[in-house]
Amino acid sequence: MYQLKESVALVTGAASGIGRETATRFAEEGASVVVADIDTDGGAETVTQIEDCGGTATFIETNVGRLESIQSTIETTIDRYGRLDCAVNNAATGNEPAPITNIDEDEWDRVNTINQKGVWGGMKHQIPALQDSDGGTIVNVASMAGIRGSPGRTPYSASKHGIVGLTRSAALEFADQGIRVNAVCPTIVDTPALRSLPEEEQDQIISEVPMGRPAQPEEVANAILWLCSDQASFITGQSIPVDGGESQQ
Repeated sequence: MYQLKESVALVTGAASGIGRETATRFAEEGASVVVADIDTDGGAETVTQIEDCGGTATFIETNVGRLESIQSTIETTIDRYGRLDCAVNNAATGNEPAPITNIDEDEWDRVNTINQKGVWGGMKHQIPALQDSDGGTIVNVASMAGIRGSPGRTPYSASKHGIVGLTRSAALEFADQGIRVNAVCPTIVDTPALRSLPEEEQDQIISEVPMGRPAQPEEVANAILWLCSDQASFITGQSIPVDGGESQQ
């Protein structure tokens, strides 16, 4: 459907959740997939799932908070597959709810290193690889917290706002070189992290979504695949909510 056969796609944070679903969808569309994550067990499981369905995938242990790790992952990708066509910067972390006055420096640095620096570092090394492939696409996974305020989650919200800014700037810098850069901004997603919360807290979070339910990982993955496909060939620099209408309130 998305004409991604014979392309090479890299997905960070692909050991679970949105990342695993995105990696699986790329494989279903015929792409060779690099599963990049710090979680070796989860990454290997993603690869196994892809291969069991007839797809092609490789796991590369990657710490997106370290530039040398990102660079090594790109180099290994090129060595193994010869090119890079699509990159999805999905790896992220969050913070325990607390007012900004209670956030310490280490927590701020931890969240922003993984989330914002990880996307910057990813694009820093992905874009030259895409240039060598005569163009390609990048999708950064931001959040609803990247386009609106998120009380109690200032490190996370700031990092996701930063991803939106990085997306817009990179899109303009490389638009004339056949490289498109976009972001998706999901609302709450149906993952084990959501289901681990007390039922009352789950209900409160879900009540904020006009459609009355969380996003499914595959719904976010489908938006990412579409942005990476030729069906979105004239779209760049956009941050698209995948939110059941929440951003319209």
